[in-house]
Amino acid sequence: MEADIFNYHREEHAVDAEYFQGEKRKLIQPNSLKDPKLEKLKQALVDWINGTLKPEHIVVQSLQEDLYDGLVLHHLLTTLADVHLPVEELALTGAAQIRKLELILEELDRRLGPQDGRQIKWNIQLIHNKDLLATIHLLVAMVRCFQPELDLPPNVKVEVVSLEVNSGGIKSDVQTEVLTGDRPNNTGSDSLSNTGREDPIEQLLGLEAHKVNTVKKAILHFVNQTMSTMGVQVAELDKQFADGVILLLLIGQLEGFFIPLCDFNLTPVNQSEMLHNVTLALDLLNDTGLTLTSVKPQDIVSQDVTATLKVLYALFKKYKEK
Repeated sequence: MEADIFNYHREEHAVDAEYFQGEKRKLIQPNSLKDPKLEKLKQALVDWINGTLKPEHIVVQSLQEDLYDGLVLHHLLTTLADVHLPVEELALTGAAQIRKLELILEELDRRLGPQDGRQIKWNIQLIHNKDLLATIHLLVAMVRCFQPELDLPPNVKVEVVSLEVNSGGIKSDVQTEVLTGDRPNNTGSDSLSNTGREDPIEQLLGLEAHKVNTVKKAILHFVNQTMSTMGVQVAELDKQFADGVILLLLIGQLEGFFIPLCDFNLTPVNQSEMLHNVTLALDLLNDTGLTLTSVKPQDIVSQDVTATLKVLYALFKKYKEK
């Protein structure tokens, strides 16, 4: 698709240079489109979107074809930042889609920070025009902002043709554009990284299946034993914790305090209410001294087994030792 656009610019802009006066575009070179690193990054972003929006039953297959109308970006923003914008769910016309994107990108830009004015990486028109380069730049920025622990493929670079139309015709230049930089060293602020040790749950999941199951059964037994006085039985570690209700009740039981029913949703009916519950649960854990910086509320809501195990293992370890 990028190659087709490049041919269009090369063949048609010489005729209509006055119409396109002042336009600047960057197009990924055809050889870079076939780069395995780029393909890996695209797939990682697709998987991230689908994992994040799994509770919404939204499935993305193409970054270019599935994000241009604002629907997916709107749901990502709502899920990741708990932001509710006054936009229509389905924008069917081009004008409606652009209005929707305007509100979404305005909110995203506030949260992602201002772009360098000399190098605008995305804007309404580029996203609506299904510009792959701009779409990837935007999604990578969202990952870095909302889920910085997500391990995107490092050192992904592409060759781009930079086109600028002026009164003298078309000026073109081939450049290298960085999509992701080096993988961060384990010297950041994360408490687990600072110890130089791998997260125990990450280590666990790398063991043989029977060992993983043994630990899961021990955690399940611990949870059910704690919740037995409330008549609650847990069979699955991911699904039954996704709405945050059992997690809140478990924390209350272990810590010996009552969480007022007005503070959370006992029967959550949508993702926003689930996120509220799980966020409250993680905040309560933080207040009790259990800080889980690598776990985000959305991870639990999305039924991420690793994230759920990290929370339950932290509780298990704390109270098993008492």
